[in-house]
Amino acid sequence: MSGPLADVRVVELAAIGPVPFCGMMLADLGARVVRIDRSMAGPMDRYAPENRGRTALALDLKSEAGRTRALDLIAAADVVIEGYRPGVMERLGLGPEAVLAANPALVYGRMTGWGQDGPYRDVAGHDINYIAVSGALHATGPAEHPVIPLNLVGDYGGGAMHLVAGVLAALHHARRTGTGQVVDCAMSDAAISLMSMIYQKRAEAEWRDSRAVNVIDGGAPFYNVYRCRDGAWIAIGAIEDRFYRLLRDKLDLRDPLFDRQFDRSAWPALRGRLSEIFARRTRAEWCALLEGSDVCFAPVLSMDEAAGHPHNVARGAFLERDGRLTTAPVPRLSATPASIRPGAAVGPADTADFLKDWAIR
Repeated sequence: MSGPLADVRVVELAAIGPVPFCGMMLADLGARVVRIDRSMAGPMDRYAPENRGRTALALDLKSEAGRTRALDLIAAADVVIEGYRPGVMERLGLGPEAVLAANPALVYGRMTGWGQDGPYRDVAGHDINYIAVSGALHATGPAEHPVIPLNLVGDYGGGAMHLVAGVLAALHHARRTGTGQVVDCAMSDAAISLMSMIYQKRAEAEWRDSRAVNVIDGGAPFYNVYRCRDGAWIAIGAIEDRFYRLLRDKLDLRDPLFDRQFDRSAWPALRGRLSEIFARRTRAEWCALLEGSDVCFAPVLSMDEAAGHPHNVARGAFLERDGRLTTAPVPRLSATPASIRPGAAVGPADTADFLKDWAIR
């Protein structure tokens, strides 16, 4: 075992979205993670994000034997993470009150869409719903309609990352004081948190509460995407004066119209002119001219293209495991680097040895 969390034991109750992503990050950082599944059918993809670095154990939590075994594991753990609706773990006899009584230093991470309280707490939802009430969905996309930003804002960048931060903060406190606690992480809260800087700009009247009218939401012509002659796209982010001046120099933009960088009334005309200019060359030609400069330029790559981009290759951002492409662990630590370990399923015949490893009889 290696990584900064090599001495940390985590019980992950199988779920979807942010809980397995959180479990993946903790496992990549060295934690010993056991995932409790209701059942396991078919072969296990050992390097899939929902499996990598974990030991998977099938337990029926509705049975007395399954609950007892889960309690044994949780009693031996430092952290438990779960993604059930509020009240489910309590009904199973595995809620915070029950398990903290047996393990007072336990960190109990709870991941839900709406949180453990509030009028929406018992309502079903998905990422799109959680970011809808945060203001993030309203702010994303062209003027005509909101655009769904994958499930990065609610599930992963919001929910999972905030759960990781909360768990590690609570773990630090538990090891310092011997006192565990509950981490209540809601995707709706997390999406609002990700919007902190935008809400601050709104409070200071620096942000208009509409889409595609602000500097970084597609409104500004100098922070936008443009279609090239070959149908591919490029991204320009020349906000600061020195970057914008370099863009003008590279594209030979001498028209006085381009002097009006922050004149919003000129933005439609500027965007139209830049669209015409970028449509004259292929993406490869624009890369040859602009890549590696301080224009703040990048090609818009497909998922298939991203793995082969020279920067991503040099950084080792993608790895191949079992003939499949997977993402490398991040962030990168100099003294205790993270690593990808294969997941493993524990069958009935191996359960005793696994429990012995956790000092459970």
